[in-house]
Amino acid sequence: MLDFVYFPVSAVLWCWHQFFAVALGPASGLAWLLAVVALVVTVRALLVRTALRQARSQQVLRSLQPQMDALRRTHRDDPRAQAEKIRLLHREHGVSMFAGFVPLIAQGLVFLGLFHVLRSFDRTGTYAVGPFTSTDSPLPVDVNSATANYLFGAPEVRAFLDARLFGAPLSATLSGAGEVFVAVAVLTIPLVLIAALATHFTARLTPLVGDNGTAAIMRNLSLWVFPAGALIGGAILPVVVLTYFATNAVWTCGQQYLIRRKLDTEAAAERAVVAAAARAAAPRPGVKPQRRKR
Repeated sequence: MLDFVYFPVSAVLWCWHQFFAVALGPASGLAWLLAVVALVVTVRALLVRTALRQARSQQVLRSLQPQMDALRRTHRDDPRAQAEKIRLLHREHGVSMFAGFVPLIAQGLVFLGLFHVLRSFDRTGTYAVGPFTSTDSPLPVDVNSATANYLFGAPEVRAFLDARLFGAPLSATLSGAGEVFVAVAVLTIPLVLIAALATHFTARLTPLVGDNGTAAIMRNLSLWVFPAGALIGGAILPVVVLTYFATNAVWTCGQQYLIRRKLDTEAAAERAVVAAAARAAAPRPGVKPQRRKR
């Protein structure tokens, strides 16, 4: 059903794996993890301009908060008129609420595609992780290793299944690691901590929009609950998927920091221009203001 996502994701991942395999070998666990990191960087780089527009829109939205609060008070008894007035205010100042969902939707589709493609390397058993449940019939081991996975041919499938890093299979989870628990923990724990910390600091770098109860709840969720979710996910998600989460979280944190610096610089420059214009319009000391002739 989501082949329009699976094939492009597998194509980008295939290209990056081919690139890193030249130096590290096709069955190198590091080559596969670097390919996942490069996939995240590729997608997020394509979304930078959209993220910047979203940040500017959020900045305008914060400046409009007093006007929106006034409209809510004025039209307290007429929700339809209230929504229409706020929509017109947004349109007047170029604020697009839908634009803020574009990066989230794109990242969600990429995650779903990557999760499915990575799990489809091993079709020898069923799996169920949260909402991601396999409905395909299990394949025998020899058939699975000889069956292509989207744009990955049988040799790449075998290379992924043979790939290890510090002795840990890339598809291993901490909860099901068994005798390779220590090796999996060596990879999983740093990735989970990186993802949780990056998620927490991203929330700290994100300005609060509005001062109502909902905004405060979302703030607390972003600061504490979402990082805790990353810690819990470390026990049930494969190493290779955790690599995606950690990379995405670090990119988001760094991007948020740079965007905030850029917007603060732009705001400071705008204030300087306004102040300079005010000084130029003000009369010089000792000079009597000139009256306009009628």
